[in-house]
Amino acid sequence: MSEFRIVGTTSVAEAGFLSVSETHVEGFDESFSRFVVHHPGAVVVVPVLEDRETALLVRQFRAAAGGSLLEVVAGKRDVEGEAPETTAVRELEEEIGRRPGRLVKLAEFFNSPGFCDEYTHLFLALDLEPLDVTLGVTAEERAMTVEAVALSQVDELIASGEIIDAKTIIGLTLSVRYLSGEFRGFR
Repeated sequence: MSEFRIVGTTSVAEAGFLSVSETHVEGFDESFSRFVVHHPGAVVVVPVLEDRETALLVRQFRAAAGGSLLEVVAGKRDVEGEAPETTAVRELEEEIGRRPGRLVKLAEFFNSPGFCDEYTHLFLALDLEPLDVTLGVTAEERAMTVEAVALSQVDELIASGEIIDAKTIIGLTLSVRYLSGEFRGFR
């Protein structure tokens, strides 16, 4: 059991889908505050082709990184009441123009719990069905490219710095383990 407890919060800023609050904490005979960024949560999806040896990744511009990153499909859980699986299907359709025949839940995780409450649901997408069009919504999505990546190259792509995005590293690593029978997925 934690020695700390949150005793209050004060709203500091609202910025689109994000907000910032000052969280007031008591514990170990002292009181202190921490700033917390609030995020609606996210889904991450690793779409794997029928050969089970190739993943489809997207390369898109990320303002916070100051350039483009090679990433798995991902998106915010910004539709009220939408199940994570539904968000995963929507993001696949929007970003790569595919619909999964099967989703396998691999993990759930906090992205950066030192300052942000973003909570992510990670899926492996199998039995992909191509759609007629992709439905990119934002400028970054309309400009992104889809790239086929051999799962056998994942370790090399991470080691070389080609893949430096944490959700992508987690997603690809767990997908490779799942497909090889070394990992049974989320329970």
